[in-house]
Amino acid sequence: VQLVESGGGSVQAGGSLRLSCAHLGDTFRGSEMGWYRQTPGQRREFVAGISAGAPGYVENVRGRFTISRDYAKNVLFLQMNELKPEGSGVYICAADYTTARPYWGQGTQVTVFS
Repeated sequence: VQLVESGGGSVQAGGSLRLSCAHLGDTFRGSEMGWYRQTPGQRREFVAGISAGAPGYVENVRGRFTISRDYAKNVLFLQMNELKPEGSGVYICAADYTTARPYWGQGTQVTVFS
């Protein structure tokens, strides 16, 4: 499985970005997909996830971020609104994120400036 993220960039606080993750494989439909954030010196942090049930979010993004997936195109999205400077980091896509051996993308940089 190969995961390719895109859509990162620099945005002023309060702005929006939409991240995409292309799943290059044939297991997208059955995969639990998620987004994580990595900042220097910190552990990789779960941001949002989606499977067969309702999506889940870390508390500090709930109501501002929306995770979704396009089964026809094998793409995972993360719509990020009302961005804050503390939301800066490398956003990494994950497949099978609840298992012992998830697949990871390379990440896309998001910088939120005030």
